[in-house]
Amino acid sequence: MMFGMRVRGGLFAALVMFAVPVAATLAAVAVSAPAAAQSVNSITVEGNRRVEVETIRSYFHAGPGGRLSQADIDDGLKALIETGLFQDVHIDQRGGRLVVVVVENPVIGRVAFEGNKKIKDEQLTAEVQSKPRGTFSRPMVQADALRIAEIYRHSGRYDVRVNPQIIEQPNNRVDLVFEINEGVKTGVRSIEFIGNNAYSASRLRDVIKTRESNILSFLGGNDVYDPDRVEADRDLLRRFYLKHGYADVQVVAALTEYDPDKKGFSVTFKIEEGQQYRVASVNYTSSIATLNPNALSSFSRVSVGSLYNAEALEKSVEEMQIEASRRGYAFAVVRPRGDRNFENHTVSITFAVDEGPRTYIERINIRGNTRTRDYVIRREFDISEGDAYNRALVDRAERRLKNLDFFKSVKITTEPGSSSDRVILIVDLEEKSTGDFSVSGGYSTTDGALAEVSVSERNLLGRGLFAKASVTYGQYARGYSLSFVEPYLLDYRVALGLDFYQRQQLSNSYIAYGTKTLGFSPRLGFQLREDLSLQLRYSIYQQEITLPSTLANCNNNPGNGLLAFNPTPAFAFANGYPAGSSQTVGGQTATDTSGIGLWCYSDGEASLPVRKELAGGSTLTSALGYTLNYNTLDNNKNPTDGLLIDFKQDFAGVGGDVSYIKTAIDAKYYTPLVADIVGVIHAQGGILNKLGSDELRMLDHFQMGPNLVRGFAPNGIGPRDINPYGTQDALGGTKYWGVSAELQMPFWFLPKEVGLKGAIYADAGGLYDYQGPTSWAATGEVNQPGCIKPTQNPPSPGTCLGLQYDDSKVIRSSVGVGLIWQSPFGPLRFDYAVPLTKGQFDRVQEFRFGGGTTF
Repeated sequence: MMFGMRVRGGLFAALVMFAVPVAATLAAVAVSAPAAAQSVNSITVEGNRRVEVETIRSYFHAGPGGRLSQADIDDGLKALIETGLFQDVHIDQRGGRLVVVVVENPVIGRVAFEGNKKIKDEQLTAEVQSKPRGTFSRPMVQADALRIAEIYRHSGRYDVRVNPQIIEQPNNRVDLVFEINEGVKTGVRSIEFIGNNAYSASRLRDVIKTRESNILSFLGGNDVYDPDRVEADRDLLRRFYLKHGYADVQVVAALTEYDPDKKGFSVTFKIEEGQQYRVASVNYTSSIATLNPNALSSFSRVSVGSLYNAEALEKSVEEMQIEASRRGYAFAVVRPRGDRNFENHTVSITFAVDEGPRTYIERINIRGNTRTRDYVIRREFDISEGDAYNRALVDRAERRLKNLDFFKSVKITTEPGSSSDRVILIVDLEEKSTGDFSVSGGYSTTDGALAEVSVSERNLLGRGLFAKASVTYGQYARGYSLSFVEPYLLDYRVALGLDFYQRQQLSNSYIAYGTKTLGFSPRLGFQLREDLSLQLRYSIYQQEITLPSTLANCNNNPGNGLLAFNPTPAFAFANGYPAGSSQTVGGQTATDTSGIGLWCYSDGEASLPVRKELAGGSTLTSALGYTLNYNTLDNNKNPTDGLLIDFKQDFAGVGGDVSYIKTAIDAKYYTPLVADIVGVIHAQGGILNKLGSDELRMLDHFQMGPNLVRGFAPNGIGPRDINPYGTQDALGGTKYWGVSAELQMPFWFLPKEVGLKGAIYADAGGLYDYQGPTSWAATGEVNQPGCIKPTQNPPSPGTCLGLQYDDSKVIRSSVGVGLIWQSPFGPLRFDYAVPLTKGQFDRVQEFRFGGGTTF
């Protein structure tokens, strides 16, 4: 019995011990049940100081019947935490009520940066999310520190360290300070290529944007390691190979490795070139019954026998598709297909024209243009809302927007429209500064030292207008100019340019006279194709010669034995002798029989055409002209492949004092040879014809020197006054021609980034056929010379000769070497040329230097 009682007592105790917590749990459930049934308005909030009670309650959303379930309470709790407004949030249940207890995050008093020298506070402030008077959030601060580090890495500083410091202040406020250790600049120490057999590493380094660090890297930024730039370089390499016939090329990888010893990156591009292909055939097909595909063949830039060129293929597709659209086939799609012959290394290309999906443009949305007006962007599109969607036209618009140089980045994407046959074009832009203030300096053996100050704006008032004002002051050249360009005249793709200028060329060791020119020139520019442009222009300018008085004073100087007469009768009576008078020199008497009283001895007068120009005062020239420009260069600044042709004609005589037709052509052909050597063929020529009976001025003639054949001085070749007692001025010619062959090669022992390369060349050319004034007609006497070379000293009375000049048709030629430097100070060129053949009176200048920069 005793044992049985003990058992029952133990069981009772166990039941009691089990029942207590169960009862407590039941009590809790009994308490929580009413709480879970609370409405939003019955929630009590504690701990809030800045955030309103109703704002906190708004994060709790009641279910059906207006009551909060446990799930609703949990969702509200999560929503409050995610706001970032609170350090802590928890929910209590007191007396059957729901109590939300919050601990608010502090308010940021100020945000500061310490240790940043390379990046300004303003740039960092714009990038971080933590702002003064904003709510402090530790996750946000951590994200800001990572963002700052990322900015430094993109500027080449990979060992940057950012440590945020939080300084407590009264009234639940904090100051946030980002302590920055910028570290050293992390550059690209080496760029290597694996698998490149057709092109050297030096040639491929020209293709990519990334550069190796060198002693001049501080003047640029492309030597800084940037993973985005390296990835873009992969595409540049691929496109380069595809352009030169390597249809199977693959840039497999761009491997980067940080070298802690060199504190820089090594970048290695792995390339699989494949074979080079040529075009075996070009065919055209069309699945559109009414469209003859051969009608589009004239827009193809691909020809049989040429190297396969993916870039030419893309442009062919674009132009053919646009032409099909013009012919009324708005949805036509041109798809190129290439069938390779792996044995013969050829590609048979077929352009297939098919009917594309009938998709229309519902809307064009433009984002990111804070300054540029919408219409400036929209006018670069050849399509608008409601038109058929044409991918070729969209790609062309994107390319045009990039070429404006108004934006850091341009990207056009599509989004589905309101129906399956509608798309929305999204144009995302990032603007950049378009204003320039520059101070330029340079020096050349022709113009001496030269300085220029200019202010320009490429996107004036956000309307896409161009304006520039510049002032030039130099040793031998001075002046100013104002330019304005409206690229879309009357909303047509026609550029209107206006130029107003004043130039002064001073006399120097190459010309005895100076010139002053004041002019105005409106022009119209038309882009006929991407590689062909036309410019129409009108020029009106006033020009006059300036001459030191010692070269036109006709002083009485018996010592040099040269007779001359003064250019004007008024000057003659002041400084010379009256008509019919006599003068005695050396015991002999000479009597003026010219009837104009201008006999006197010269002390070294300027040439007759120069002094005649001086006597005539200023001359007004009014001319219409045009220029055709054909440009297929791969790089306008440093070309290695392509053709550049300029053809110009000017017709003077639309009013004004002179009339002529001047024609000139200039062509340069670049082609890559072997081992990074580039061949250059340069041909040029011109002809000047007079209109009517008007005499050609000397100033309208072509003046040539090293611009035609290197090794000769400016104005150093061609017809020349050979009076030994005068200034022997160059007279110029009405016809010229010139050819040049040049080899440009890098210095393989120098880093490519230095920008130095050498050149060897041979030039030949000629300038001849002077048709300017050779005598001076004056009152009472026809064909009276202006400055004569006597047959005897002193001459017999009335013995006069006209202008004596040399106009021999000698071929001038030279050979030379050059040094070309794409320097941080601008493009510089040094030439040393030795003339092989020259005229008797030509002037030689074996060394020539020219260059300048903007800083």
